[in-house]
Amino acid sequence: MDKSNILHSLNIIIHISAGTFALLLGLVALLTKKGLKKHKQIGRLFLLFLTVVVLTGLIGVFVFGRNTFLLVITVLSAYQGFSGYRTLQTKSNQPKSVDIIVAIISSISVFYFLYYFKSIGMIWSPIIIYSTVGALLFFVTYDFARYFIPKSKYQNLWLFEHIFKMIGAFTALLAAFTGTVFAKYQPLSQILPSALGIILQTGFIVYYIKNKNRIKQIKISR
Repeated sequence: MDKSNILHSLNIIIHISAGTFALLLGLVALLTKKGLKKHKQIGRLFLLFLTVVVLTGLIGVFVFGRNTFLLVITVLSAYQGFSGYRTLQTKSNQPKSVDIIVAIISSISVFYFLYYFKSIGMIWSPIIIYSTVGALLFFVTYDFARYFIPKSKYQNLWLFEHIFKMIGAFTALLAAFTGTVFAKYQPLSQILPSALGIILQTGFIVYYIKNKNRIKQIKISR
């Protein structure tokens, strides 16, 4: 085995290990009471391991020439995680340069993928490819559109954004995992985690809408 293969294997091991830890931490974060310091710490660890997943995924694509679709699904999970965390940090829809730059870079990655679409090899189900690209473009478009929402109407929307995006980051990562491990069951092996994500997102948001006092507790504890 030459040096290139050894480095590639090492990158895969790190990628899989970081992804596994990120999934476990994401699950714990979902089960941890929101607003507590513990939830915040676990969330940060989740983002840390997600960052490692992203970096190793990018190395796999650009250094070792792996399938470019991995770039898109990795960017989708990373962008939702980043945007969800930033929403919690700022609690507003005022334009920030770092958010705009990341959104633009994420958009460019999608168009890069689409440009080379025919040459990457369709090892993933087309429905998964198109839905993943569409989801990423949807989130980027929304993040630009929300700058035009009046501040008076934005109010608690940041909390629901945080919930929606962080759960989305978790389930996108889960879909990438199940889609790879259970490749012969595609597209169900990726559709089902995404469907689970929608159920969780809806459930948590409805819960906090119906329990406004919970929102106040979260605000106080931040």
